[in-house]
Amino acid sequence: MAPTSIADLVAALPAEDSWGPATSADNMLGGVPYAPFSKGDKLGRMADWTAESKDRERQGRQQYNRNFRDQQVYGAGSSSLFTVQAAEDESSFSVVDNTRSSVKRTFGRGGGTVFRGRGGQRGGAAQRGGARGGFQRAGPGRGQDRYFDNRGGRGGRGRRFGWKDYDRPQRTREPSVTIRPEWQMLEEVDFSRLSKLSLDSPDGEDLDSYGFLHYYDRSYDKPPVKNAERRLQALDRAAYNVTTSQDPVIHELAEKNEATVFATSDILSMLMCATRSVYSWDIVIVHQGDKIFFDKRPSASIDLVTVNENAYDAPLEVSEASGKQEQINTPSALAMEATFINHNFALQTVTESDQAKVSFAQPNPFYNEAEETEPLASKGYKYRRFDISLERDEEPLNLILRTEVDSIMKNPTGGADQQLVVKALNEFDSKAPGSGSALDWRSKLNSQRGAVLATEMKNNSSKLARWTTQAILAKADGIKLGFVSRINPRSAAGHVVLGVAGYKPREFAAQMNLNLSNGWGIVRTVVDRIRTLDTDEPADAVKKYVLIKDPNRSVLRLYRVPATTFDEDEEAEAEVKAEEENANEDDE
Repeated sequence: MAPTSIADLVAALPAEDSWGPATSADNMLGGVPYAPFSKGDKLGRMADWTAESKDRERQGRQQYNRNFRDQQVYGAGSSSLFTVQAAEDESSFSVVDNTRSSVKRTFGRGGGTVFRGRGGQRGGAAQRGGARGGFQRAGPGRGQDRYFDNRGGRGGRGRRFGWKDYDRPQRTREPSVTIRPEWQMLEEVDFSRLSKLSLDSPDGEDLDSYGFLHYYDRSYDKPPVKNAERRLQALDRAAYNVTTSQDPVIHELAEKNEATVFATSDILSMLMCATRSVYSWDIVIVHQGDKIFFDKRPSASIDLVTVNENAYDAPLEVSEASGKQEQINTPSALAMEATFINHNFALQTVTESDQAKVSFAQPNPFYNEAEETEPLASKGYKYRRFDISLERDEEPLNLILRTEVDSIMKNPTGGADQQLVVKALNEFDSKAPGSGSALDWRSKLNSQRGAVLATEMKNNSSKLARWTTQAILAKADGIKLGFVSRINPRSAAGHVVLGVAGYKPREFAAQMNLNLSNGWGIVRTVVDRIRTLDTDEPADAVKKYVLIKDPNRSVLRLYRVPATTFDEDEEAEAEVKAEEENANEDDE
């Protein structure tokens, strides 16, 4: 009789052809399906949800890299036996991998670990000096040692590799002056060539002196009392920074043929320290007859005090900054803040007294008592002559320079009074981008002043070199460096003086590795180039040139420009100044 139900059909099947769950003796280990394994496999986690994604990412030889120790060699793909298809509503979830990766940063084929110097990273003796602009040694690459220069220069040394160097934003800065189509480029020279120039430093002689000096308040040299910090004050004093061609004293000296080249210390120091500069700047050179004048444009970038110009992570540009706090830490905002601080700090650190002051031979040449309403600031102008001639010169080549000193101080050992140049370093925010890994001045200045100053030398090499050069050119006896910080790091409105340190100019230059002979060599080279140009034109013709530092490269360019260039800028500035004076008179 044929089966009539499903149960009868199942019972009628042979035992060897039965279907359903396998028996315990058939590929079963206590109810768990058998999976292939190897004796070299390591016991991992109970559940590693990232194993499958790792398997897909590892390709080729990297699949068996010893750095991935959680991976099994034999049967590594068997996890697919236990996978469960995720539901559609779980596709938006992800599991964070908390495993500690041991991947090492290398370069080249089998290259070693990159050493990054002392800039907040660990390292051994092979990386010393990295933060000071020296060389760094990397591991062998392709059978040889390679050296990388912190300063990014070439010459067979390559470039610096550092932490997250690949993620560093490419900064595109704008030139200090707009290059017009009618300008003609005559010369282009890179800093590596300029750094090889040298000329024996002339001593210089004093021709005349103008102005007066107040005595320096030595109480600022003492550490401030806790909870009694000195506030930086905004003082209204008449101070002048007139360009070379508008200086009446220089005009008089030029008419007397006292020299061939004329400049001011702030302009010439920028040229002498050009190889340390990063930001763009420009100098106007006027050649009339046999006289050469180094000038600056109205509201030129040379007059502004830069902040962390040489830092590896310099302050962010306006286009990169986001948020109110970062807007006050842009290069332009920091430069305006630092210029304001330097102007007021030099005025605040003197004791103003008509009885106790030192007057020079001549009064201030720029002050007009009939027109000025503000009292005159403590400032001394010394006109000095330097001989920059060479042995091959048929006639002597002299340069007259207007130098400046800010105050005077009694000599503690007796003797003549000491003339001082007073400047100020400023701290904006030690934790903000662009701080250059600076220490917190409030907690470290008194105990680690050397470390604070070393960091400033690294981040502000160009600025400190210019100040030191100006002090040496003025033959000042000392430099007073103030340390000024914001009251609130998020506001640039208020500042306090945290301390003042004094240095001798030439000793300070030796600490910075500042070579004045190289600076004089740059000046003489530029002067020789100007004297050889346009010799076929009339002797009394006015020839004007502009020397520009490229904003994104270590290059100087010399342009020939029309004689009337920048005249409209001066006229516009004069009109604005006249309108402001009229407005002030109306208010009174």
